[in-house]
Amino acid sequence: MTPTGTIIEAALKELRQAVSGLENAVDGRFERQRESGEIESEVRRVHADRSKLAQELDQAEFRANRLEEVNREVSRRLVTAMETIRAVLDR
Repeated sequence: MTPTGTIIEAALKELRQAVSGLENAVDGRFERQRESGEIESEVRRVHADRSKLAQELDQAEFRANRLEEVNREVSRRLVTAMETIRAVLDR
């Protein structure tokens, strides 16, 4: 092969390597973007789940507080009823 042919072959080899490196870089970039998109989707799902759980917790706390209030009222009424019964029985 002539020196010019060898130079062209070497240049073509370097060009192939450069194109291969570029393809690998592009593939890697696409993969990172895909993974990033998946991570962002997962973060959105986690935030939605967190919001839902926070809302459910608020509702549960409200119900617990309401039950506590009702329990106190029932207890108060029972005490009043027991006192009334004792007063009737003492007569």
